[in-house]
Amino acid sequence: MAYARKKLPVFPGEGQIRFRGFQGPTAYEITGDPSTLRLGPLRLRGWASLDAELAQEAFRAGEAELTLENGAHYRLTVIGHTTGSDVVYFEMRI
Repeated sequence: MAYARKKLPVFPGEGQIRFRGFQGPTAYEITGDPSTLRLGPLRLRGWASLDAELAQEAFRAGEAELTLENGAHYRLTVIGHTTGSDVVYFEMRI
């Protein structure tokens, strides 16, 4: 018998992103509830939208910090980017 996977909620929003040499606004979407994230190995995934050149710089930096609309701060590991795209994909943790 196959088990159905629980579908995680999606949390879109506007916030601030900071990485080497840049701090500014970004639109983001996180799969899973950030308020449930605790210290440990579990991470949530999502994406952030930036200018194409800034997205490439964020990917090269590898690490970033995202401040959500509610003021919560999360560390990001940038895990993906396509050259010319304005989107970076990340895993977030506390």
